Amino acid sequence: MTIKDHKIVGFSLGFLLTMLGVSELIPALLEWSYGLNEAGNFFLNAVFCLFFGISLILSNKSCDKQITLRQAFMLTTLSWIFLSIFAAMPLYTSHLGISYTDAFFEAMSGLTTTGSTVLSGQLDNMSAGILLWRSIIQWIGGIGLVAFAIILLPALRVGGMQLFHMESSDTSEKLLPRSATVIKHLLMIYIGMTVICGMTYYFEGMSAFDAVNHAMTTIPTGGFSTHDASFGYFESISIQLSATVFMFLSGLPFILYIKLFYQGRFDFLKDEQARIYTGIIVILVTLFTLWLWNNQDFTLTRSFIYTIFNIVSIITTTGYTTIDYTAFGTFSVVVFFLLTYVGSCAGSTAGGMKIMRISIASKAVGQQINKMIYPNGMFPLKYQGNVVDGALVNTVLGFLGLYILSNIILALCLTAIGLDFETAISGAATSIANVGPGIGDIIGPAGNFSPLPVAAKWLLCLGMLIGRLEILTVIVVFTPTYWR
Repeated sequence: MTIKDHKIVGFSLGFLLTMLGVSELIPALLEWSYGLNEAGNFFLNAVFCLFFGISLILSNKSCDKQITLRQAFMLTTLSWIFLSIFAAMPLYTSHLGISYTDAFFEAMSGLTTTGSTVLSGQLDNMSAGILLWRSIIQWIGGIGLVAFAIILLPALRVGGMQLFHMESSDTSEKLLPRSATVIKHLLMIYIGMTVICGMTYYFEGMSAFDAVNHAMTTIPTGGFSTHDASFGYFESISIQLSATVFMFLSGLPFILYIKLFYQGRFDFLKDEQARIYTGIIVILVTLFTLWLWNNQDFTLTRSFIYTIFNIVSIITTTGYTTIDYTAFGTFSVVVFFLLTYVGSCAGSTAGGMKIMRISIASKAVGQQINKMIYPNGMFPLKYQGNVVDGALVNTVLGFLGLYILSNIILALCLTAIGLDFETAISGAATSIANVGPGIGDIIGPAGNFSPLPVAAKWLLCLGMLIGRLEILTVIVVFTPTYWR
């Protein structure tokens, strides 16, 4: 890394920390206006964050404002680490009395839109400023992730993501000269969806505070709630169905919204990811509703409501819950555990392996089977109507292999420090897929991550980071070749 590399990375980090510091003033004002006791805490931490952010901007203001691919790897990894460090401070210095490990875990979970928490069990009585801050960092993480997925990942060629791009993308050494325009469009759509979601919640019976907070954690598919019972606190069917709709919409590629609102193109039915994503949900909801209705003491309507909400919540990696679905038996546990790995569409705020990659991998398997049956046959692999070359298919398969290997290694590390198999394997899966709840009595939908050992929490933070940044983005930074 050269001095030039350091300056642009430092300048960009300074800008992000400055934005984070400004955001801390919002819960500070809320606490101050209601005479609550966290106002000073948020204000001092805002000053602390702004000081570092502005210092980095001023000391690196002479840098070249164009970011290269090499710099993008470093900036992306450091951004989530530094933002989590500073976002954790208001939680650590608050009246919650939690350790910095727990504060960092909560901040990393928020910024990666994972939604795992160490604070459930005390949310209903928690300070309004703390609850709002959790929602804000998840909302910030969401828009950052969409921009990362649409602008950086195709250019970084991580895990076959070069298939996913705007028609006008530029993958040359200078990353997307038009990225500012794309980010502006994304921000407008993201804000618009958040406002509409919040207004819908409010008019359907949520308090204004709950509506704002849940809108800011629904659109980024984050899952933080202001209540210990998550969405189970709201017994309104209309609220739960509305949340299901907005989670589903947030799991679609945001590029489709840009094409719709700024180019007048309705490509939702043409997009292969969107079709597969919708099909998976329809099939699973139908089958699981009938199974739940037949095996549990629920009406058909109640079975449908429970099923569609929780399946959409898990496949979009939001992590809201209305019921402890793991209490319904082994079949339910297996279904939701497998959904943890899937995720929804590339270019959305969701985590997981992404439907685009799973689609290409399944076609590659089919292609190999056909070649075995017809050795002299020609079977081109197509995605979105275009032929995908073998090198790119290998990239996708390599990523999926690395994804599964990362889960295995993390699960082994968690068992090595004393976690039971169920907690370890689901904890690894939910952190790398950025889902939120795991399975089992400890970290399942009815539990939280607070009882876990300190070492386990730091390992899960690492899992959240590498999962959210598509694994390879982080690994590249730690290779010796990168630093030469």
